[in-house]
Amino acid sequence: MVGDERRLGPFRATLVPARGVAGLPHLEAFLPECGKLVRAIRPTGEIDSVAGWGFKLTAAYARRLARRRGWPYLALEDGFLRSVGLGEAGAPPVSLLVDDLGVYYDVRGPSRLEALLEDGSWLDDGLLARAHGVIDLLRRSGLSKTNAAPPLRSGLLPAIGRRRVLVVDQTAGDASIAGGLASPATFAAMLAAARRDEGDAEIVVRRHPAVAAGLKRGCLAEGDLAGLTVLDEDCRIADVLERVDAVYTVSSLTGFEALIRGLPVRCFGLPFYAGWGPTRDEVNIARRTRIHSPASLFAACYLIFPRYVDPLTGEPTTAEAAIARLIELRAHSDRHAGFTAALGFAPWKHGSARTLLYSPRGEIAFFTKGRSAMKAAEQRCGRVVFWAARETPALESTLAGGPVPVLRMEDGFIRSSGLGSDFHRAASAVLDDLGVYYDATRPSRLEVLLEEADFDEAILARARALRQKLNEAKVTKYNLQAAPEAAATWPADRFRLLVTGQVEDDKSILKGCESVRSNLALLAAARAAHPDAFLVFKPHPDVEAGNRKGAVAAKDAARIADVIASQTGIEACIAATDGLATMTSLAGFEALLRGKPVWTFGRPFYAGWGLTTDALDFPRRRRRLTLDELVAGALIAYPIYVRPDTGLPCEAEDLVAFLESKTPARPTRLRYLRAVRESLRPGARALY
Repeated sequence: MVGDERRLGPFRATLVPARGVAGLPHLEAFLPECGKLVRAIRPTGEIDSVAGWGFKLTAAYARRLARRRGWPYLALEDGFLRSVGLGEAGAPPVSLLVDDLGVYYDVRGPSRLEALLEDGSWLDDGLLARAHGVIDLLRRSGLSKTNAAPPLRSGLLPAIGRRRVLVVDQTAGDASIAGGLASPATFAAMLAAARRDEGDAEIVVRRHPAVAAGLKRGCLAEGDLAGLTVLDEDCRIADVLERVDAVYTVSSLTGFEALIRGLPVRCFGLPFYAGWGPTRDEVNIARRTRIHSPASLFAACYLIFPRYVDPLTGEPTTAEAAIARLIELRAHSDRHAGFTAALGFAPWKHGSARTLLYSPRGEIAFFTKGRSAMKAAEQRCGRVVFWAARETPALESTLAGGPVPVLRMEDGFIRSSGLGSDFHRAASAVLDDLGVYYDATRPSRLEVLLEEADFDEAILARARALRQKLNEAKVTKYNLQAAPEAAATWPADRFRLLVTGQVEDDKSILKGCESVRSNLALLAAARAAHPDAFLVFKPHPDVEAGNRKGAVAAKDAARIADVIASQTGIEACIAATDGLATMTSLAGFEALLRGKPVWTFGRPFYAGWGLTTDALDFPRRRRRLTLDELVAGALIAYPIYVRPDTGLPCEAEDLVAFLESKTPARPTRLRYLRAVRESLRPGARALY
């Protein structure tokens, strides 16, 4: 169930006058009871309700208009599981709370959440079991509301031989303070009570990071903190709660997060979760008469009342699915936190790099010289990420053995709808701290992963489903629009072998081939290996577009190949043939995904594992892989992905679903300056 929609609406048209609220991503999905959202200042004749952001001053006009016209006012607030990153920084929410009675944190009047908790008729054993399961998910994942904070720094709050009590400070002016029948004086009283009643304990005061940074004021006076442990570093609150025995709070959400972790919680104000039995309360209100367990409180506050929407798809979802998405987004954020010195990126790739490497705790700067990048990364305790195709012996010497991590970056295997050489932005990339997947002269992180990883059944099941979806959706690396092709006329009584041309100065050929190093040589080798086959030569799309080196003269190709499949999508060619021969092309991997035999004359990442027939040896690759293990490593574990429409980090399955819904791109040459301008436009960096 998404939201408590049993008692809201339906509404014909809802006015959303505040620009910030009107601009919330996927607002229509969060408000299904509103037939139409009117993003305007002045109401029209069809309006019968108004939406605004809680009781904030920015919503004063909306509330006043609702009172004057007698319309319902829908107060919107962030859910208790919101995002990875702050809303002020543009992070889209995964949940919203919608209230036509009041606001959940303000007990000076009723709210829809309070009414839901007081009613209680919704509670049953199935919902309670689900609540316990989701609580366990949150405890194991450590998720909270905004989830951009780093883990608790090692050495802070070490184990001690006595009780430890957390006292939660809040920012001055927080609306939940007055709404919880408290005041700044309440915080002094809370601290005095902790000193008095927890005399043998270590008292830890958790201050808001914005207070420590001087951006906001706290409610506890600096002079009152003498002799206490003050924790004002930004860190995951779940890590802090793992190291304390009890929590004192006025109205902070931290109290509820402690409660579902089994900690005793003492409330000095009246937050939404107090007054129902599980907390020790210094303030009470007569309206709250029902007794709840922490699990039943959680069921109402996290499972029934909020509306969850997937920020990538814009579709309503469940708390469990929202948690899974937040875990993915946080993992991407953690991976790219800190300073990145990006080296060797063409100007038109800057936008893609910013999006692919974005983190709420990260910063990226671009450099053209290796020494400058290394110096900046060392000064900022960061890392260097350089475009692998730009590597030279001199650059490798500059970066090798330095004091900072160095990673190579390249396009991923499901890249875009359109060619990179036509300046279409990449939706995936790989980052490799050992080498890079196409360089067979040294180990790569992908090669080590495929050689050593223990692929469990869960990731293998994902790999099988992903492989099936790739085939159904006909998704490939570039997803080009296929021209009409006479594949139906190719003979069915001969073995039809697809020979895929490549860009001849591609690093995968320079680093992965021996005697066969050109498209003409590949054709000759394929014909020698399959003298009776019907050979279909497929030139590389970058070469056909005139962007890269590797063209084979028509008369030379015609001497060996039976047909040249020009301007034809690779997926159509693979489907119409019985096998594939290549040097190192990704098309060989795509043919394997579609169940076709593959012959390699170079050393691509997918060869040497027992799945292909190889002309060269692979001394480092001793393991025999299944196709699902290869897919799990190459498409799930190794790359990073973003959705092109949102710029949000995603999984391979999300990108495939997006590409399936798009019309394949037509190969075309774009103007370079236009591509640069697009990549560097304001907002090109993804925010989540």
